[in-house]
Amino acid sequence: MKRLENIENKLVPIIFFSLILLVWQFTVDNGIVDRFTLPSPTDILITFVEILPNIMNHIMITLQEAFLGFTIAVGLAIVLSILMDNVPLIKKAIYPIVIVSQTVPLIALAPLFAMWFGFGKLPKVIVVILVCFFPVLVSLLHGLESVDKDLLNLLKSMGASKLHIFRLVKFPASLVSFFSGLRIAATYSIMGAIIGEWMGGKAGLGIYMMRIKHSYAYDKFFAVILIIVVLSMIFFKFICIIQNLLMPWSKELKENE
Repeated sequence: MKRLENIENKLVPIIFFSLILLVWQFTVDNGIVDRFTLPSPTDILITFVEILPNIMNHIMITLQEAFLGFTIAVGLAIVLSILMDNVPLIKKAIYPIVIVSQTVPLIALAPLFAMWFGFGKLPKVIVVILVCFFPVLVSLLHGLESVDKDLLNLLKSMGASKLHIFRLVKFPASLVSFFSGLRIAATYSIMGAIIGEWMGGKAGLGIYMMRIKHSYAYDKFFAVILIIVVLSMIFFKFICIIQNLLMPWSKELKENE
């Protein structure tokens, strides 16, 4: 019964997405929508295959920026969340600033980063850090704060140090929340790199998108969007694989639900 439910859960989105593609293809093929303004799925797929070998350099640069920014953001989020969890004063001082920072649109900050740090990789990496930092910080901090208080009091009564409590109880208990934040940040990382590249540079998928947009090559534009989606999904799946390796019990719990 559970296997049938799992199959159904996988088939429903596939069938629904396939219907959307069929309607899209029918609309374009029958002239309801101009092919010039909205290429059909087959047009996009053909263009995707054609341009892929020629834009590998752009893809690699975007991936480098996304991976570097993501890694730095995760490291900063881990350090700051641990400090905020152990020192309430730091949380009171920094947490409101972190929340307010998320209300500032990145599309407005990106030109400033380009002006301050030039048109190299640094401003793009900073944008990725800002995009990925918040979900990881909030998720991990929530996980650290949601540990059973009775268990913590028991360990303290037994003389356990803060380091032992963190290593044996707090961090393992917060892994589910931590990986939830990682999955969100992973999907955002590629988008953050693209936003940074829109503000200028020499190479990257964002730069390539701006060039083909000005030439009105919308089939290539949609093909690049497809590449971005694929890269984001690969990154997301990579995080899921790591979670299953580090937390095999979580996969079993999901299957048994």
